[in-house]
Amino acid sequence: MTAHPSLPGRLAETSVADTDESWPVAGVETVYDSPYVGLTVDTIVDPSGGEHSRAVVRPNGAVAVVAIDDADRLLLVEQYRHPTGRRLLELPAGTLDVPGEEPQDAAARELAEEADVVASTWSPLLHLQMTPGYSTERIEVFVAGGLTPVAEEDRTAREAEEAHMAQWWLPFADAVTAVLDGRIADAKTVSAILAVQALRSR
Repeated sequence: MTAHPSLPGRLAETSVADTDESWPVAGVETVYDSPYVGLTVDTIVDPSGGEHSRAVVRPNGAVAVVAIDDADRLLLVEQYRHPTGRRLLELPAGTLDVPGEEPQDAAARELAEEADVVASTWSPLLHLQMTPGYSTERIEVFVAGGLTPVAEEDRTAREAEEAHMAQWWLPFADAVTAVLDGRIADAKTVSAILAVQALRSR
């Protein structure tokens, strides 16, 4: 372990990564529970024995899809998000709300439900811990290719906010610019677009 020569902290002499750790929990109060999200107040015990209350939002896990067509256009869906008071441009995405469903299968289902598109190729891209200060939410992002439309008679009847959703295809380079200009702000979408761009730049 080597200290930084002039600033607080240590020099990373090997690759660094997130690590597992779990402080003891002295008590859990359930504030809200539903099939989609829960809220607890956990009393955690730090290594010195001090106790601290922490609100923890517990949604189901989620998936998102980077779908790129043969002309290098990225698929985004635009939908109303009530907590933000805005219509956001996002990757097709959704929660793991089907018992036993594998994340890639959920991603394929969401792509078909939200965009009427199916893919023949799939590869994992990112695992995101969205808001670790107060939420357990984890999103797995996949890249999908070999895109074809869902047959008209097999398309999902979308409801609520999704009934007013719009689908957009834009050149991938324009999507990168939109992220850097602040015109796309959804965290999973920003992360995935920049990750694909970084992979292309290697």
